[in-house]
Amino acid sequence: MKALLKVGYGCNDHCAFCHTLDVRHIDGESDEIVRKVHRARELGHTMVVFSGGEPTIRPELPKWAKLVQRLGMDVGLVTNGRMLAYAELTDALIDAGLRYVYLSLHGGTARVHDLMVRSRAFEETYGALKNLSGRGLDLHVNCVVTKNNLKHLRGVVDAMKPYADASLKFSMVEPKGGGDKLFHRLMPRVKDVADAVVDALDYAREQGVRAGHGALPLCLTGSYRDGFDDLKTHAYRTMSEIGEPDLFPVDDLNKVHPRACEGCALRGPCPGLYRGYHEAFGDEELTPVKGVRSNSFDYVFETVVEKDAAEGHCPLRDGNHGIAPWDRGRDLFLKHGGRIARFRAESRDFSDEEIIRIKHTRGQVYYDVSRKDAPNDFASDLAKLERSALCASCEHAPTCTGLYEASFERVFEADDVYLTDRLRELTGAVLDVGCGEGPYIEAFSAGAEAGRVRYLGVDPDERALALLRKRCPWAKLQCATAETLPEDLDLDERFDAITVLRSWNHVHDPSAFLAFARVGLKPGGKLVVADNVAFGLVRTRKQHRRGASSEAVFEHHRNDGAVEALAHLERAGFVASSVVDVLPERSNQWVIEARVAG
Repeated sequence: MKALLKVGYGCNDHCAFCHTLDVRHIDGESDEIVRKVHRARELGHTMVVFSGGEPTIRPELPKWAKLVQRLGMDVGLVTNGRMLAYAELTDALIDAGLRYVYLSLHGGTARVHDLMVRSRAFEETYGALKNLSGRGLDLHVNCVVTKNNLKHLRGVVDAMKPYADASLKFSMVEPKGGGDKLFHRLMPRVKDVADAVVDALDYAREQGVRAGHGALPLCLTGSYRDGFDDLKTHAYRTMSEIGEPDLFPVDDLNKVHPRACEGCALRGPCPGLYRGYHEAFGDEELTPVKGVRSNSFDYVFETVVEKDAAEGHCPLRDGNHGIAPWDRGRDLFLKHGGRIARFRAESRDFSDEEIIRIKHTRGQVYYDVSRKDAPNDFASDLAKLERSALCASCEHAPTCTGLYEASFERVFEADDVYLTDRLRELTGAVLDVGCGEGPYIEAFSAGAEAGRVRYLGVDPDERALALLRKRCPWAKLQCATAETLPEDLDLDERFDAITVLRSWNHVHDPSAFLAFARVGLKPGGKLVVADNVAFGLVRTRKQHRRGASSEAVFEHHRNDGAVEALAHLERAGFVASSVVDVLPERSNQWVIEARVAG
C-alpha cells in the first residue's frame, strides 16, 4: 500500500500541462513531511512515495528517505528524473530504500521532450532512465499526450527499447492547472489520443516494450482494454497535498461517466472522461460496448482494528485512525460485539462513484454468512449491514466511510412477500419472461390449478426449464429469449400480464423486448418488472478466494435500479402504476407495475 506525499510544488521543468502551475512557489515545511511519513506508517502503509512538483530538488530528500526506511517502509518517487541522472543521488536513495520510480518522459528525442517540458531536460531525464534501469526497481515511465507530441508517440517507444525492466504508459492530459489554463492549446480530442496510443501500443508490442495507457475511456482502446493503468493499479491508497491536515484516499471522482456510458459493459473499470473535457466536448466520441458485467463486489477482510472496543466508542471518530484517510466507498469498518475489523473493496468491476452509491445511497451491503462461491438464497445467505447508531448523531457522518453493524432483520423475505402478493393478484394469460428456475413460480400455482391463470414461462436456458418442468408439471414452458419474442413464441392469444422477475438486467436489448410487450399485452394488461440492484459482500479472504476461483459467470447486461428501468419503460410507451424502489432499510430488490400509456 502506497502513500503519495507532495513535498512542494517547485520544479526544475516548466511543463505547460503542469497540475500545479499556479502554486509552484509553495514548498512544504520539512516538519510537515516528517509528520506525514509517521502518519503513513501509523495507517499501515508499506511505501511512501514522494512527489511534487519535483521532489528530487529538495535537499531534505535523502533524510526523508532514511526516515521512511527506519520506519520499515519502502521509498518511491514520482519525478522528472533530471537529478537522478547523477549517480551520487541515485545511489544514496537506493541505499535508503528506494524501490519504486514513476518517471516522466514525454518524447523520445530532445526536440519533442524539451518542447513539452519547456526546458533543456531530455539528456538528464533519459540519463536517469539509464541510471535506474537494471537496479531491481519497480520502474515506470509516463508520457503525457498533448497536441504537441500526439504524432510522436512511437519515438517514446523507441527510446524505451533498451530498458526491458521499465514499463511505459501513455496518459491523457488532465484539465487541471496548466492543462486547464491552456486547455484549447494543449488538449487533443480523446478519440485522436486513443487512436495514436493504440498505434503506439501496437508498435510497442512489435518492439517488445511493455506499455499501457491511462485516463482513456476503455471503449476507445480496442484490444488494449486490459492495459489500463492508474494510481489504484499501482496500489496507492492515500495522498496528501501541502497544507492538508491528514492523508486522504485516492479516488477517480475527477472523472465522469456521461449518459453515453449507460449500459456499457466496461463502465466499472473504465475511468470515463475528465470532467473538464466532458464539459468542453461532450461524449459524442464514446462508443459503449455491449456485454455482461458483475452485479456484486467483495469487501475483503484486511485486519482487526480493535479487539475489545468500549460501548459507544468509534475508532474513526475517537481513535487514532481518523476519518480522512479512509475511502468513503471502498473501506468498511464492521463492529461485532467489541471486535472491530476493517474490510476493503479493491474491485475494478465498479467505479468509485458506483460503490459510494451502492454503499451509502442505496445501503446495499451484506455480510456473507454462507459457505457458497456465490450466494443464491439471499434471505438465508446474507445478513444486512447498517450504519451504527453512533453514526446518527455524528457530525462527520456525511463524509465518513462509516462504522457498520449487522442487522438480522429479514429484509429479503419482507420484500419477497410484497412481490408474491402482487403476483397472486394476476389472472388470465400470464407470460413470465426469463422464468429460469422459477424463483416466484409458486405464486402462480394456486391460480393455475384453479383455472384462473394460464401460465407460460420462457427462458433461454433449457437446463433450467427441464428442472422447472419436474417441479411444476402444470406450467407451460418454452425455450426463447426476451429479444426474439414473438418469433420464438407460439402465440395463440395476447396476454393479461407479462412479468420479468429477477431477469430484467439479463435482457440484452430492453427496447426490443418492450416493443413486443407493448403489442403482446391486451388492452389494460399489466407489465410487472422486478430485479435487484448491485450490492457489496463483506467476506473473509477465504470466501473471496473461493468466489474468485469459482466457475460462476457474469450474466447481467446492466445493474438498473427502478429509476433506470422506468426510463426504458417510459420511452417504450408505458406508464407506471406502482414503483417500489430500493431503500437503505430494505433489500436490493425493486418492483415496477406498469401499463401501456393511453
